[in-house]
Amino acid sequence: QVQLVESGGGLVQAGSSLRLSCAFSGRTFNSYAMSWFRQAPGKEREFVAAISFAGGTTYYADSVKGRFTIARDNAKNTVSLQMNSLKPEDTAAYYCAARKLVPRTTPEYDYWGQGTQVTVSS
Repeated sequence: QVQLVESGGGLVQAGSSLRLSCAFSGRTFNSYAMSWFRQAPGKEREFVAAISFAGGTTYYADSVKGRFTIARDNAKNTVSLQMNSLKPEDTAAYYCAARKLVPRTTPEYDYWGQGTQVTVSS
């Protein structure tokens, strides 16, 4: 069984940066595409970024393109989300997700972490 544990959330001011990390265990990490989703109170979970199992292809939501960067370290079984120029509208719980091989921008993922809260004050 895959386990995903996120870390790195917090309270920051607008314009600041945060780096989220997700630790993967239980299966062969480099067989899984990884993604970050987020969910704000009263809103549906939305796609943020995804990376292919080998790390060669990345995908971003338009709202974060140019500000966020997803990366993976297949030697350490981790995926990260570097978030720069944060805005109050980025405030949400951020979730790491995993699915075999092919990433999706919709939430058809097999495994999810518990989430880490990011709050951006204006």
